Amino acid sequence: MKQDWKPGTMIYPLPAVMVSCANANGDDNIITVAWIGTICTDPAMLYISVRPERHSYAMIKESMEFTVNLTTSKLAKATDWCGVKSGRDFDKWAECGLSRESGVMVSCPSIAESPLSIECKVEQIIPLGSHHMFIARVVNVRADESLIDPATGAFDLGAAGLINYSHGHYYQQGDEIGRFGWTVKKKK
Repeated sequence: MKQDWKPGTMIYPLPAVMVSCANANGDDNIITVAWIGTICTDPAMLYISVRPERHSYAMIKESMEFTVNLTTSKLAKATDWCGVKSGRDFDKWAECGLSRESGVMVSCPSIAESPLSIECKVEQIIPLGSHHMFIARVVNVRADESLIDPATGAFDLGAAGLINYSHGHYYQQGDEIGRFGWTVKKKK
C-alpha cells in the first residue's frame, strides 16, 4: 500500500555536478547543481535549474554560458562544499584545491579535476518559481584522456567513479546491471 504525500520532486538519484561560470569582468565561481538533465541529443542540449538568489545565477544570466563538470568520489568533498558555501564569501577554487582550465568554446573555466566537462551556451531562461531553468546548447565536451580506451576511442564513465545525489545524500555509482537493450538481445 502507498501513502499520498504533498506534491514534491522525488525523482532520485540525480547527477551531482559542479557548474563553473564567469561574468564579463572575469570573476568566476562554481555552483553545485543536482537539478540538471538532458533535453535533446540533436542538437545536443541540456538544462540546469538555479535559484535566482544564488551568486552564480547572475554570472550565468550575464554571460549566457556555463560549463557542467561531472563529479567523482574524489571530488565529493568539493562538490558538497561548493553547494553549501557562497562564492560571494569564498574563492571556491582555492578553498577546494581545484584547478581552472580555460574554456574552448566558452569564456568560463572548466574544472581540470573533472573527468568530463560540458561547455554550454544558454539559449533560454525560464522562470519557474523557486528555480529558473537555463536551457543550453552543448558547444563542446572535454574528456579526460586517461578514461578513453585507445583501441576503441570509447569513454569509460564507469571507471570515473561518478557520484550522484539522492534526497540529501551523495552516493558513488554502483555496479552495472545491464546495458541498453540487454533484455532483448539475442544470445549467441
